[in-house]
Amino acid sequence: MKTAITPRSAWSHATLHILPTLLLLGAGLLSGCGSGGGSSMPSSPPTSSTQGGALVTLTDAPGDFVSYIVTIDSLQLTNANGTTVQIVPNTTQVDFAQLVDLSELVSAAEIPVGKYVSASMTLDYAGATIIVDGSSGPVPITTIINGANSMALASPNPTQVTLTLMLDPNKPLVVTPNAVANLALDFKLAASNSITPSLTAPTTVTVNPVLTASLVPDTTRQTRVRGTFVSASTSASDFIINIRPFNNMSGGAGQFTVDTTATTAFAINGTSYTGTAGLAQLATLAAGTLVASYGAWDQTTQTFTATAVLAGSSVMGARFDSVEGTVLSRSGDTVQLGYGWIAHADSGAFGGHFGFSPQVTVTVGTGTTVTEQGQPGAFTIKDISVGQHLQVSGTLDIGDPTPPTPGMTPMPPAATLDATAGSAELIATSVVGMVTASATNLVTLNVRTLDGRPAILFDFAGTGTSSTMDATASAYTIEVPAALTTVPGIGAPASFTGFVTPFGQAPPDFAAASVANYANTLAHLQIFWSQTGITAPFATESGTELLISQTTLAASAQHVVRIGFETIDPSTLSGGLELTPDTTATTSVYVIGHRATWSVDTYSNFGDFEAALAADLNGTTALVQLNAVGPYATATGVLSVDTLIAVLTD
Repeated sequence: MKTAITPRSAWSHATLHILPTLLLLGAGLLSGCGSGGGSSMPSSPPTSSTQGGALVTLTDAPGDFVSYIVTIDSLQLTNANGTTVQIVPNTTQVDFAQLVDLSELVSAAEIPVGKYVSASMTLDYAGATIIVDGSSGPVPITTIINGANSMALASPNPTQVTLTLMLDPNKPLVVTPNAVANLALDFKLAASNSITPSLTAPTTVTVNPVLTASLVPDTTRQTRVRGTFVSASTSASDFIINIRPFNNMSGGAGQFTVDTTATTAFAINGTSYTGTAGLAQLATLAAGTLVASYGAWDQTTQTFTATAVLAGSSVMGARFDSVEGTVLSRSGDTVQLGYGWIAHADSGAFGGHFGFSPQVTVTVGTGTTVTEQGQPGAFTIKDISVGQHLQVSGTLDIGDPTPPTPGMTPMPPAATLDATAGSAELIATSVVGMVTASATNLVTLNVRTLDGRPAILFDFAGTGTSSTMDATASAYTIEVPAALTTVPGIGAPASFTGFVTPFGQAPPDFAAASVANYANTLAHLQIFWSQTGITAPFATESGTELLISQTTLAASAQHVVRIGFETIDPSTLSGGLELTPDTTATTSVYVIGHRATWSVDTYSNFGDFEAALAADLNGTTALVQLNAVGPYATATGVLSVDTLIAVLTD
């Protein structure tokens, strides 16, 4: 029963919202340099006087996209002496929209010692699938434009773009013998793309790729380590994998050791285990079995400890066709899964390929094996209910694309998946809304989003013990464990993570395991001017402040401050919007992007960033967009920035 939520609490606090099918990257393994003695270092610490260990990760900041599938052709590091090192072992497709909750280890390989001063990434938009999150569901992009030359990123024009990231001159990546260096890269979806005319009816996305780097770990996200199984040690409570990032089914990027604990949750070939029992079962697997581990990197000890481990058929697309998405409705044994992220079985005709479908019709039955990630116990198809985040495996059939309306590209096709002899895994789900009532261990929300999807998309018919007890978005009941003492009061925004009540058993509608503190939610600023930009954007510019006047804000094509699901119009500020460095941040990243040359300069000091920006804005070069993240003071209109990105026309 979902009412027994106490056992879930410890796991959910540790893992939050894991999306175990994601392909990319991470911003989390950046601890500078350290000795190779930790158990989560590469399994053989470097000993050569000419080689050093390098843990390279890549992640993605959020944007208004439900799918952003492109091909990464290359990811390179450049040494100060001009030599380059290829980090990505294979050309591969990536859905950047799947990366916003994760960091992923891209490489643990040894590379030549030296000071690395830049990174470059080549993206190919040929055959790209870009779908935005419209107000009433997914909407496809019609045209993809190269922001550097205003040409379509489609044949017969070139479809590739190469972005060069210059690391902070004061903080290069230094690789030394007998040590492991760390670098975190972040592809900024929101800063890299402007949508026209709006999210309600988008037709064009203009691409100005922005990549940032940091030498400090991002501890706000799970880190994923994916690869093939090598060996396990039950005495040392760890195992070794060959790193195989993205959705790659071949190649390798070094070996890596993963630590486990007594509470690590395992899902191996559709069966759940915990702790030593899971590790013992993992040890029986054949070498080469796919494994995906989710956990946290400890900067001090330089160890990676897994909270969840998937192996064999539990890894999406490893043995069976798989779909991951959100349950929008259910009728009997038919489940409508929205925002479907599809992975074809490795052994099938489309082995290793993946894609997006706006809706997948899934059939379940008594032969469907059901598990809940991180929680041992008996589960059935009754546990699959509306709003639940779900990964399901079986036999996939993809139909024809929806015929396009004039001027629109076709929506990716709907699909069906027969899981009657397959498996389904329930994954921790988030619900966000305004608190309308509160009682002992029970909170009522006016839901804005469920699993990140607008409440308007869900059909709750059948979720209740009777039709009159079906869940409703305007009065959605959350069962809250007594341990959660910081539940927001009536009228406050709230975000809970947990699991939806089994189908036909509501109320309550949802069993919470954790709650987010909205007082700590960072603001996201987005400002776009026209493609020609603005040459004098700041009313005040100094080493401690950038002030954008109300008039300049109002003249921009787009301007918004987002805090959770709330939006603020900064052009209503009579005194303008003030950007200052966040003095409380553990790490700060300031970036200047140069659109014409596809290059990015990185700074860790606000004063250095401002001086470089002032020199670039020379009366000819113009500012095209600003993106920033940090704490926002609504009363004063001051945004204290942890990350600030300025994109220029040069």
